[in-house]
Amino acid sequence: MNAFWSSKLQGLSTKMTLCRSSTAMHAPSGLHRRQRLCHRSKGVQNNSQDAPLPDRKLDTGMGSVPYTQSEVEALSGTEGFMYIAWLGALTIPILDARRRVIAVLGGTPRDAADWKTVTDGAAAMLMERAERVRLSNDALHHRRAQEPFAPLARGLSHGGGQTELSEIFQSPPNMHLTDELLAHRYFQRLACFASILFAMWAPLIFMFYEEQMALLRWKKPSLRWCFPGSGWCAVTALGNFDPDLGGHLILWDLKLVIRFLPGSTILLPSALIRHSNVAIHAHEHRCSFTQYMAGGIFWWLCNGFKTDTVYRATASMEELAAREAEDEVRWKEGMGMYSVIDDL
Repeated sequence: MNAFWSSKLQGLSTKMTLCRSSTAMHAPSGLHRRQRLCHRSKGVQNNSQDAPLPDRKLDTGMGSVPYTQSEVEALSGTEGFMYIAWLGALTIPILDARRRVIAVLGGTPRDAADWKTVTDGAAAMLMERAERVRLSNDALHHRRAQEPFAPLARGLSHGGGQTELSEIFQSPPNMHLTDELLAHRYFQRLACFASILFAMWAPLIFMFYEEQMALLRWKKPSLRWCFPGSGWCAVTALGNFDPDLGGHLILWDLKLVIRFLPGSTILLPSALIRHSNVAIHAHEHRCSFTQYMAGGIFWWLCNGFKTDTVYRATASMEELAAREAEDEVRWKEGMGMYSVIDDL
């Protein structure tokens, strides 16, 4: 698992992001599938009229909607989006039209009375260390943000021309800094909670990840892992900002704008669903702790510990034909691992 801090850390990969603010990016035009946000069998329907949206005081963790439909669309910069007034505590799955759980508003642990201490402490550690991060000017300007944004990643990586799976390189000062974060119980607890959510709501995908990671540990026993058991992209919002005014998570393909509170966690297949955040105010700060697994690792394992280039150059005609047949059903098999809500 990788950890990414935004500012960013990576566990297969974990990212932490130490950032002042995050800005929503406009998605390209195109057709969007209609999705439903449900808690078990209940759904929240969209209302496209330019009038205050109805209160949705549900016992499923939803609050009242403070925006008109036109204001919701102003947050995303385009029409037809639905606002999800998530209170950030209870776990609420997002379902597709076939009632598959494709994302999870994970919330917070119910039995963790000190969870605010954990999340506030993690945010304080990130903000304190943000001043110590050493990144080039080029590293601050990238496709993941419209303004300078400091990403710092740790974990395992494959892709971008790599011939071997390896740990993400960081300078010695940044390595020392992120080692401190990875070893701290705050981030270990955040990672553990995300793994529990992953195993609960996507058990087949979780088992697949576990099998792949066991294979990877066997092949590369010397690699250092950020956290055990992580997988699905898990984003924990941290910091001090008003979630009613900024920091919302936008899921472009689902046409959802989601209230995203500090201290809460959301899981989503980040390679499949385009996503970004609404900007916060200048006097506020927001950090992000994101765990993910690089897709290139799966391909490296599938190729028998080889890159695509090496595999295709060394495979027999029979092996290439078998791979082509596998590719034709890969999407269907992958979607088949997503949980149907009625089966959970």
